[in-house]
Amino acid sequence: MRPSAYEVLKDYNFPIGILPKGVLDYNLDPSDGKFCAYLNGTCGFSLEGSYQLKYKSTIKGNISKGRLSSLEGVSVKLFFMWVDIVEVLRSDDHLEFSVGIAGADFPIDNFVECPQCGCGLNCGDGQASKVKMSNPIVSSY
Repeated sequence: MRPSAYEVLKDYNFPIGILPKGVLDYNLDPSDGKFCAYLNGTCGFSLEGSYQLKYKSTIKGNISKGRLSSLEGVSVKLFFMWVDIVEVLRSDDHLEFSVGIAGADFPIDNFVECPQCGCGLNCGDGQASKVKMSNPIVSSY
Protein backbone atom coordinates (compact mmCIF):
# COMPACT_ATOMS: atom_id res chain seq x y z
CA MET A 1 0.00 0.00 0.00
CA ARG A 2 1.28 3.46 -0.92
CA PRO A 3 2.16 5.73 2.02
CA SER A 4 0.06 8.85 2.63
CA ALA A 5 1.41 12.36 1.96
CA TYR A 6 1.76 12.75 5.73
CA GLU A 7 3.86 9.57 6.01
CA VAL A 8 6.08 10.85 3.20
CA LEU A 9 6.64 14.07 5.17
CA LYS A 10 7.84 11.99 8.13
CA ASP A 11 10.21 10.06 5.84
CA TYR A 12 11.82 13.40 4.92
CA ASN A 13 12.08 14.48 8.58
CA PHE A 14 9.10 16.86 8.59
CA PRO A 15 6.12 16.88 10.96
CA ILE A 16 2.71 16.12 9.44
CA GLY A 17 1.28 19.48 10.56
CA ILE A 18 2.92 21.47 7.79
CA LEU A 19 0.08 20.24 5.58
CA PRO A 20 -3.57 20.77 6.49
CA LYS A 21 -5.97 17.86 6.94
CA GLY A 22 -7.54 16.57 3.78
CA VAL A 23 -4.74 15.97 1.27
CA LEU A 24 -6.52 13.93 -1.40
CA ASP A 25 -3.49 12.70 -3.34
CA TYR A 26 0.12 13.49 -4.13
CA ASN A 27 2.84 12.80 -6.67
CA LEU A 28 6.49 12.38 -5.73
CA ASP A 29 9.48 11.67 -7.92
CA PRO A 30 12.06 10.25 -5.48
CA SER A 31 14.84 10.65 -8.03
CA ASP A 32 14.73 14.47 -7.92
CA GLY A 33 12.35 15.23 -5.03
CA LYS A 34 9.71 17.01 -7.12
CA PHE A 35 6.31 16.75 -5.46
CA CYS A 36 2.72 17.92 -5.77
CA ALA A 37 0.08 17.59 -3.06
CA TYR A 38 -3.60 18.04 -3.90
CA LEU A 39 -6.31 19.46 -1.65
CA ASN A 40 -10.04 19.61 -2.36
CA GLY A 41 -9.95 23.34 -3.19
CA THR A 42 -8.17 26.23 -1.53
CA CYS A 43 -7.72 26.24 2.22
CA GLY A 44 -7.22 29.04 4.71
CA PHE A 45 -7.05 29.45 8.46
CA SER A 46 -5.52 31.50 11.27
CA LEU A 47 -3.10 30.10 13.77
CA GLU A 48 -4.32 31.59 17.06
CA GLY A 49 -4.41 35.07 15.60
CA SER A 50 -0.67 35.02 14.95
CA TYR A 51 -0.64 34.23 11.26
CA GLN A 52 -3.16 33.70 8.51
CA LEU A 53 -2.21 30.95 6.08
CA LYS A 54 -3.59 30.07 2.65
CA TYR A 55 -3.00 26.88 0.70
CA LYS A 56 -3.89 26.60 -2.97
CA SER A 57 -5.52 23.39 -4.14
CA THR A 58 -2.15 22.26 -5.53
CA ILE A 59 1.07 22.61 -3.54
CA LYS A 60 4.33 22.02 -5.41
CA GLY A 61 8.01 22.03 -4.68
CA ASN A 62 11.11 19.95 -4.12
CA ILE A 63 11.60 17.83 -1.03
CA SER A 64 14.78 16.41 0.46
CA LYS A 65 15.73 15.44 4.01
CA GLY A 66 14.82 18.46 6.16
CA ARG A 67 14.27 20.83 3.24
CA LEU A 68 11.28 21.94 1.15
CA SER A 69 12.41 24.30 -1.60
CA SER A 70 10.91 26.03 -4.64
CA LEU A 71 7.63 25.87 -2.75
CA GLU A 72 4.49 27.05 -4.55
CA GLY A 73 0.93 27.24 -3.27
CA VAL A 74 1.40 28.31 0.37
CA SER A 75 1.18 31.92 1.52
CA VAL A 76 1.12 33.85 4.77
CA LYS A 77 -0.39 37.24 5.48
CA LEU A 78 2.21 39.75 6.65
CA PHE A 79 0.70 43.00 7.81
CA PHE A 80 -1.69 43.80 4.94
CA MET A 81 -0.38 41.63 2.11
CA TRP A 82 -0.04 37.98 1.23
CA VAL A 83 3.44 36.62 0.53
CA ASP A 84 4.49 33.18 -0.64
CA ILE A 85 6.38 30.82 1.61
CA VAL A 86 9.18 29.63 -0.69
CA GLU A 87 11.24 27.37 1.56
CA VAL A 88 10.98 25.40 4.79
CA LEU A 89 14.07 24.05 6.55
CA ARG A 90 14.23 21.73 9.51
CA SER A 91 16.93 22.65 11.98
CA ASP A 92 16.97 20.27 14.96
CA ASP A 93 13.68 20.92 16.77
CA HIS A 94 12.72 24.04 14.76
CA LEU A 95 11.28 24.78 11.35
CA GLU A 96 12.52 27.83 9.49
CA PHE A 97 10.01 29.34 7.05
CA SER A 98 11.30 31.70 4.36
CA VAL A 99 9.33 34.17 2.27
CA GLY A 100 12.44 35.11 0.30
CA ILE A 101 13.82 38.19 2.03
CA ALA A 102 12.50 37.37 5.50
CA GLY A 103 11.80 34.35 7.62
CA ALA A 104 10.65 32.97 10.94
CA ASP A 105 11.57 30.03 13.17
CA PHE A 106 8.97 27.94 14.97
CA PRO A 107 9.40 25.05 17.40
CA ILE A 108 8.52 21.75 15.74
CA ASP A 109 5.96 21.14 18.51
CA ASN A 110 3.63 23.56 16.67
CA PHE A 111 3.30 21.07 13.82
CA VAL A 112 2.56 17.73 15.51
CA GLU A 113 -1.08 17.88 14.36
CA CYS A 114 -2.53 18.97 11.05
CA PRO A 115 -4.52 22.20 10.98
CA GLN A 116 -8.02 22.03 9.54
CA CYS A 117 -9.22 24.30 6.75
CA GLY A 118 -11.36 27.12 8.11
CA CYS A 119 -10.45 26.76 11.78
CA GLY A 120 -6.76 25.80 12.00
CA LEU A 121 -5.95 24.11 15.31
CA ASN A 122 -8.98 25.49 17.16
CA CYS A 123 -11.84 23.46 15.70
CA GLY A 124 -14.78 23.20 18.03
CA ASP A 125 -13.09 21.71 21.08
CA GLY A 126 -12.73 25.07 22.81
CA GLN A 127 -9.03 24.50 23.28
CA ALA A 128 -6.99 27.06 21.39
CA SER A 129 -3.47 26.05 20.53
CA LYS A 130 -0.98 28.83 20.98
CA VAL A 131 1.62 29.05 18.24
CA LYS A 132 5.07 29.48 19.70
CA MET A 133 7.70 31.35 17.71
CA SER A 134 11.43 31.59 18.06
CA ASN A 135 11.95 34.49 15.68
CA PRO A 136 9.25 36.64 14.01
CA ILE A 137 8.68 36.37 10.28
CA VAL A 138 9.62 39.99 9.79
CA SER A 139 13.26 39.37 10.61
CA SER A 140 15.37 39.59 7.48
CA TYR A 141 18.18 37.28 6.46
